[in-house]
Amino acid sequence: MEGHGVPLMKRVLKWVAIAAGSVVLLAFVGVFGASAYYSSERGQGCASCHEMRSYVIEAHDSPHRAMGCVECHDAGLPAKLRHTWVHLTRTWPETIRLREVDVLKATSNCRRCHQQEYASWQAGPHSATYEEIFTHPKQDSPRPLMEDCLRCHGMYFGGSIRDLVQPQNTNGPWHLVDAGLANQPTMPCGACHWIHREGTPETKPAVRISVTGAAVPVSLAFYDRRERMHFAAASLTIPQLYDGPKAVHVSQDPRQGICYQCHAPREPDAASAAAANTWGLQVGSGDDRTPRGVHEGLSCFSCHNGHTQSARASCKTCHPQMSHCGIDVEKMDTTYFSATSAHNIHWVKCADCHQHGIPTKKAQAPASLVVPGNQKPNSTPPPGDSHSPRRSLQSLRTRKSTAQRCAALPSPC
Repeated sequence: MEGHGVPLMKRVLKWVAIAAGSVVLLAFVGVFGASAYYSSERGQGCASCHEMRSYVIEAHDSPHRAMGCVECHDAGLPAKLRHTWVHLTRTWPETIRLREVDVLKATSNCRRCHQQEYASWQAGPHSATYEEIFTHPKQDSPRPLMEDCLRCHGMYFGGSIRDLVQPQNTNGPWHLVDAGLANQPTMPCGACHWIHREGTPETKPAVRISVTGAAVPVSLAFYDRRERMHFAAASLTIPQLYDGPKAVHVSQDPRQGICYQCHAPREPDAASAAAANTWGLQVGSGDDRTPRGVHEGLSCFSCHNGHTQSARASCKTCHPQMSHCGIDVEKMDTTYFSATSAHNIHWVKCADCHQHGIPTKKAQAPASLVVPGNQKPNSTPPPGDSHSPRRSLQSLRTRKSTAQRCAALPSPC
C-alpha cells in the first residue's frame, strides 16, 4: 500500500484539476457567451427572465430604445453572478430598483454617447462629490445634517444620514462612513433624467428655437428618494411666490419644476411679518433663487446652461458687453453666492442703481431747432436745456463718461 500512495494522490489531484478547469471554462464561456447574446439581442435576452420583461419593454419605448441593456448597465462578472443567483433562487423583490453602485456605473457609461453633456456636467456644480458636500464646514456648520439633505444630495444612497457621515453635529470634523464614496457624485445623471421614460429619440430641430420656447426633453424628470421613482418635469408644480405682500411673476417654464425641488423656498418663520400676514412663500427664502426686480419672470434656463449651470455668457445676449458702470458684464459678480454683490442678477432692481428715482425719458429736439450750417435756429431753446443742439462739439468731448458719472453717484456701481 505504501508504494501506491503517491500515484493515487497524483491521480486524485489530476482529476480535481480537470474538474476545476472545466468549471472555470464553463463559467467563462457561459458568462461571456451570455454577454454576447444579450448585446446582440438589444436586451431581448434580458426579457427572457420574466421578472425583467416589463423593464425591457419600458426601455424599448424610451428614447434609448436602440441601446442594449449592457451598454448602460453594469455587465461585470460579479453583477452577472448576482443576477443569476437571484433568478435561480427566485428572491427578486416585487419592484426591482437600481442600487447606488449600479446608478454610478451607469452614469459613467453616459459619456459614451453624450460626451459634451457629460463634460459640461462634470465642470458644473451638480457634479459635486460626497466629500465636497458632507465634509465641508461651509455646508455642515450652519445647521445639523438631516435626512432631508439626501433629497437632493445623495438621492440614490441606500442608507440614512447617519450611515453616510459622522459625527452628527455642527462642530466636526466630519468624515464619510464609507470612504469609497468620497469622489462619487451626489447628483448623477439619473437625478434629473428618467432614462426609461416613454418617448421617441431626440432629433435636431428643423428650425432654430428660442431659449424660452425650447422643447422639454421627455427624459427630464426628478428622482424622488422617498418614492424611489421619477416624476416627469411637466408634472411638477411651480410655486407661487411673494415679495412681501406682492405676488412675484414666476416663469412657467416646465423645466423649472425640477429646479424648485431642491432650490425651494422655505415656509415663513412664525415670528416673521410674512407669517403674521399670511403672505405666503417668500421669494429668496430657503434656497430659492427666483429672479425678481428687473429680471422678474425669466426662466432659470434663460441664463443658466442646463448642465454646467454657467450663466457667464448669457448677460451679453441681452446687454452690451460693457455695462454703464464700465464693467465687462461677463466679469461682474452676478452670482447668488455673494450677498453683498451689487450686480446679483437674481434680485437687482432699478432703484439699486437709480437711487434718486428712475430717469425720465429724454425729449427729442424739435425739428425747428436743427441748424443747417451756420444758420441760426428759428427759436431759442430754454435756458439750461442740456439736450439743446447748440451744445458745442467741445462740450460733447469734455462731457464725463458714463463710467465717471456712475462712479460719482452713491450707487452700487
